[in-house]
Amino acid sequence: MSLSNQKPALIISAGICGLLIGIALFAPWLAPYDPSAGNLLDRLMPPFWQEGGSSQYLLGTDVLGRDILSRLLYGTRISLAVSLISIAIAAVIGSTLGIIAGYLGGWVESIIMRLVDIAVSLPAILLALLFGVLFGPSFSNIIIIIGFLLWSQFARMARGETLKVKQSDYIDLARTAGCSSLDIMFRHVLPNVAASLIILATLQVGTVIIIEASLSFLGVGVPPPTAAWGSMIAEGRSYVISAWWIAMFPGVAIMFTVIAANVLGDELTDLINPALRNEIGI
Repeated sequence: MSLSNQKPALIISAGICGLLIGIALFAPWLAPYDPSAGNLLDRLMPPFWQEGGSSQYLLGTDVLGRDILSRLLYGTRISLAVSLISIAIAAVIGSTLGIIAGYLGGWVESIIMRLVDIAVSLPAILLALLFGVLFGPSFSNIIIIIGFLLWSQFARMARGETLKVKQSDYIDLARTAGCSSLDIMFRHVLPNVAASLIILATLQVGTVIIIEASLSFLGVGVPPPTAAWGSMIAEGRSYVISAWWIAMFPGVAIMFTVIAANVLGDELTDLINPALRNEIGI
C-alpha cells in the first residue's frame, strides 16, 4: 500500500507546508502590488465577490488602500522566515547543551537541566512581550527572542535521547578506539538523535507562528509597514464589522498554517518514532 493511502494526512499537510514555502520564496513574483504601497482612493475596498469589490484587488484593501492579497503573501514570507531561523537557533543551542548534559552527566548535567527547568517554567508569551518592549520591535530581535524561548525544549529532548544512545555498543567501541568525548557526541550521538530533534522542530513551527503573530498584534513584533499576519489582524480589529476582510484573511492563514505544521509533526512522529509521543506530550 502506498504512503498516500496509508498516511493521507501526512501528504496533505506536507503539501500545504510545501505550498506555503513556495509562496514565501516567490512572493515578489506572486504579489500583484507592493505590500507597503497604498492608494487612499481605493481604501477599504471589499473582496471582488462583494458589492463594491473589484478584480483589481481580489481580497480587498485595508484602511490605507494597500492590497490585502499582496500583504498576505508577503506575510507568509515573514512568518516562515521567523519560524525557520528562530527554530534553527533554538535547535543548535538547545541540542548542543542537551547532548553535553546527557553524555557527560554529573554536575554539568545538573546545571544545564536546572537552567532548562527555569526556562520551561517561564510563561513564553509574557516573557517575549517583556523582551520585545525592552529591546524594541524588529525582525532580528523577534528571532532572537523566540530562539531564546525555545532552546529548552530542544535541550530536554536531546538530553533524553542522548541518555538512550550512549548505552549503545558502538559508543563503547568509539571510547575503546580512543575517540574524545567531543568527537563521540557530535559524530556518533548527534546523527542518532537528529530524527527526534527534526520532529520537535516541525512541531514548534506552529508555536513560533502564534508567538510571532501575537507579538506583532501587540506592536512589539515585526514593525510596520512590513507585512506580518499579526500586525494585519491588529490593523483590522477596529474594522471587524465594516471591513472584516482586513483581519479575517490573515487569521485564516495563521489557522491553516498552524494546523498543517502540527499535523505534519504528528504524522512524522508516528512514521519515524511513535515512542516519541510520550516524551513530548502529544
